[in-house]
Amino acid sequence: MDVTRLPFNRLVGIETCPPDSGFLVALPDGPRYTNHLGTVHASALLAVAEAGSGAFLAARLGPAGGLVPVVRRLEAKFRKPARGRVSARCVTADEEVEMWSAELSARGRALLPLAMEVVDATGVVVLSAVVEWFISRAVGDA
Repeated sequence: MDVTRLPFNRLVGIETCPPDSGFLVALPDGPRYTNHLGTVHASALLAVAEAGSGAFLAARLGPAGGLVPVVRRLEAKFRKPARGRVSARCVTADEEVEMWSAELSARGRALLPLAMEVVDATGVVVLSAVVEWFISRAVGDA
């Protein structure tokens, strides 16, 4: 699944990052993303973190056929004011992803807390977040 094709993500302008960039998704620089201080709005930063976590899941778990993923919780810490383009990356260890995949296979459901960072145009981490996904098999799937 390409998270940039979801209606909300298209509305706000979330873009896919090049695979070799180390980032998953981004929002371009622009005044429409700023707050009253001229920095990137908190809601825009949260949208990038959430979309990035979805892109990470889609890449790691493959096609969502038979799975129902939903965000259960999002906890964030705003670290610095953000300026310019903002990009999200997942900093969750591969071992954790392997554990979740095994749990999903065994139980048909799993909670996946993904540690995310949002970085601005200067390379500063402006937001740290944990996006917790609940994933289950669709009703009727074995």
